[in-house]
Amino acid sequence: MRFPFPLVAALAVLALGQVRARADVSLHGIFTDHAVLQAGRPVPIWGRAADGEKVTVEFAGQSVSTEARDGRWSVRLRPLQASAEGRTLRVQGRTTVVLTDVVVGEVWVCSGQSNMEWPLSASFEPAADIAASANPNLRLFTVTKRRSPVPQTELDHAPHAWGAASPEAVRRFSAVGYYFGRDLQPALGVPVGLIHTSWGGSPAEVWMSEDTLEDNHLYARDILEPYVPSLKAHEAAMSKWRAAKAAAEAKGEKFNQGAPWAPWRPSELYNGMLRPLMPYAIAGAIWYQGESNAGRAWQYRSLFADMIRNWRCDWNQGDFPFLAVQLAPWDKNRKRSIADITAKPVESDWAELREAQNHVARTLPRVGVAVITDAGDKDDIHPARKAPVGARLALLAQTIAYGQKVESSGPTYASMGRSGSTVILNFNHSAGLKTSDGAAPTGFALAGPDGVWHWATASEISGSSVRLSSPQVPHPIQVRYGWDDFPVVNLVNGGGLPASPFRTDRFQGLTQR
Repeated sequence: MRFPFPLVAALAVLALGQVRARADVSLHGIFTDHAVLQAGRPVPIWGRAADGEKVTVEFAGQSVSTEARDGRWSVRLRPLQASAEGRTLRVQGRTTVVLTDVVVGEVWVCSGQSNMEWPLSASFEPAADIAASANPNLRLFTVTKRRSPVPQTELDHAPHAWGAASPEAVRRFSAVGYYFGRDLQPALGVPVGLIHTSWGGSPAEVWMSEDTLEDNHLYARDILEPYVPSLKAHEAAMSKWRAAKAAAEAKGEKFNQGAPWAPWRPSELYNGMLRPLMPYAIAGAIWYQGESNAGRAWQYRSLFADMIRNWRCDWNQGDFPFLAVQLAPWDKNRKRSIADITAKPVESDWAELREAQNHVARTLPRVGVAVITDAGDKDDIHPARKAPVGARLALLAQTIAYGQKVESSGPTYASMGRSGSTVILNFNHSAGLKTSDGAAPTGFALAGPDGVWHWATASEISGSSVRLSSPQVPHPIQVRYGWDDFPVVNLVNGGGLPASPFRTDRFQGLTQR
């Protein structure tokens, strides 16, 4: 289905996106001085020029020519070797465009909602990291926020520019993105470029194309169709708001009521903030999102997977690495104490969302999930400690994208055995299996045939296994670990990487339909 929007606005947006012949040759807005071009794969370079104009691109000893058609031109450079040498990229048509200090390395897209958008300056004790941030081989690019009902090819008209990491640049940049790049760049020894495109509060479906959503009848039913009445309700609320504002102003009274928040329109950020980047050559993407989809966690199993497929298909660069951050611990109730949280096992849609993230990582190639059960904040959905998040994403990149021999995962559930009333759990990525605080393992629950959950006591860690039992569960058949909005857990491997929450049961969850 095609969802409605005012015809005049639609025509205006389409007009802005129409190809217009120009006398002067130009580059797409993603290409600026100090840019990072992707190493090791063909590099598209594109822009605008008058119809029929011959355009030649020169860089790193290559010279490629084409002719503009319908006001546009595009060429591909042969794969480039990584180089920190700042070189000139020249585009020659009837006029000339020259970019300086262009390097070649690894380019990553950083996207998601508020925890990806969260700036370094607002993170945990950032002063020292900001002061030490200068690095000419780590370069940053931020996409201006823009909603659009139709796919765009150009970036928003606000100024965009690549720039090297510096105290001034990083303080406003994504903290997770910065820490990821800070750790990845020296590990690779080549320039790293980060393209930040995120928006707080955004659900996954706004980062997907309309075609992808329409191709699945369940998305049409559960995402696209509900948008129509929500838009109408918003328009009605806006009408009342305008009337109340006008009445107050007519009386000379102050009017402090904020305008109603518009509902998220499916595909609008894909159209406005992601599609314009394609087909810029990239190494992969990091993604911190899910909070806005937790109430639909079961749907996220397919939605998240289809979003990744959507990006990979439209970028046309194969199955590039896609690295996600598992939802951080957070207590939605906020009134619970730690004693309340650990009083008894509970159901949790956030736990189900984490399970959905892990499910996608198991079923799609080159997808990883960074576990951050030790970096949450019980009372804040935006935990301030972003450095561990970026560091774990960088470890995943080293293994999944670059094949380096480093441990990038905490313990993950492998199998379960039973001996009488004792359960023996076996873990992968378990070298040096231990607890982070030296205490007994916490966060495990057992259930018997009745399906009632009770906290388990971990009697022993031996090699890659943990032994569990509970006096309330004489015949245990199922196990859960860290199954809570705010899991209180402490199992780690020798590298200090935390174990991922999991469950062995298949009981229907809160969000399963």
